[in-house]
Amino acid sequence: MKIKVLIPLYDDWQSLQKLIENIDYQIRDIDHIISIVVINDGSNEKAPDNFPNYSKINSIKIINLKENVGHARSIATGLKFILENDNFDYVIPMDSDGEDRPEEIKDLIKKIEPKSDLPIVCERVKRSEGFFFKFCYFLHKLTTFTFTGRSIRFGNFTCLPKEIVKSMTNEKATWSSFSGALSKIAKIKIGVPSERGTRYFGPSKMSFKNLIVHSLAIIAVFKFNVLIRSTLFFFVYLFLIYEKISVITLIPLLLIIIFVLLVFLISKRESLENYKNSSQNIFDVKVIK
Repeated sequence: MKIKVLIPLYDDWQSLQKLIENIDYQIRDIDHIISIVVINDGSNEKAPDNFPNYSKINSIKIINLKENVGHARSIATGLKFILENDNFDYVIPMDSDGEDRPEEIKDLIKKIEPKSDLPIVCERVKRSEGFFFKFCYFLHKLTTFTFTGRSIRFGNFTCLPKEIVKSMTNEKATWSSFSGALSKIAKIKIGVPSERGTRYFGPSKMSFKNLIVHSLAIIAVFKFNVLIRSTLFFFVYLFLIYEKISVITLIPLLLIIIFVLLVFLISKRESLENYKNSSQNIFDVKVIK
């Protein structure tokens, strides 16, 4: 099988080199053709001049973008590039910083079922972040399930068969949220238990604001589910407090209205037209190996 590992990157070249080294080691006993495709999302830091001569990795390409577009859109651009330019059977998107553990690539590959178009997802069973992040992640999962009816326990670290990649590149939600789009496209998925790793170098570049936007972008993929469920809650709650209406009891309704408006506002990030034109943001492609 021909497998492409897709890695979005922004100013994290040191981590990338360690990640590729670890991938090369972890796949030493895997009898498949595994290549690396890096999406350089308009990094300010200069790329290394030399990469080691990896023994198992078949090839390495670095796709340099003209402008920074963010994590989700980098992955979307990479999926489209691979579909249009490479011969492949599966794509494995993963982060460059070590939080997606390279040793779990073997677990994903072992779950591949011949002649199956089901995606394989890493479902988090253990995280390495602090209490505050874990609490926020719990709230995100609870909110997502409550307002969309979807339990999304995976991120970018997945294994996508070619047919799913084709579907992803024809879905406008992919331009805004990878996991939201995949959940929409593939209702049935194969799960693999996954532990969140620790960053190789430096602190996370993800701000709290970006985490909120990321969460809302996932929920926004199912905005009409959100609207229906919020409307039901609105009227049920209004009926229950009808005889006790006050400024305080109306606060939950106000919060629901604000939440729905934010979801629909974030959903405007989705654009199939912009996604189809994403290749115009590619500056060049460098073949390292």
